Amino acid sequence: MDRVDEMILGILGAEGRISFSELGRRVGLSTNAAAARVRRLEASGVILGYRAVLAGDAPVARGGLEAFIDVRLADGRDSEAFLAWTGTDRAISEAVHLTGPYDYLVRAHVRDTGELDQLLRRLKKEAGAAQTQTRIALRVPE
Repeated sequence: MDRVDEMILGILGAEGRISFSELGRRVGLSTNAAAARVRRLEASGVILGYRAVLAGDAPVARGGLEAFIDVRLADGRDSEAFLAWTGTDRAISEAVHLTGPYDYLVRAHVRDTGELDQLLRRLKKEAGAAQTQTRIALRVPE
């Protein structure tokens, strides 16, 4: 991955629906070259997917709590399946694979502790989490 790939990822992270022609213009590539780079990033697993963030789900619009959840998967649970599942839960904004005692760090935005409790239950029941440890952000930069 080079500097152009990093620029592409930064732009797609902020504007996932940008056209290949506009993306190419911004990073100094042709439309076809930009499209080829994006397809290569998708095929190599750097880009896992795209999703719409609805107005009611945006952290600023929702208020509520921002939680960081350490997740240890149950023995035999598939890491890729867990990552795919996190992309389907509206409360989860990102999940990163870690080294150390936990397998993943999940960042979530919830309205209240009741919604956090439901998310933790889904992580265990549906996603294969054996153990979680949750931290709640006290202050989030604007």
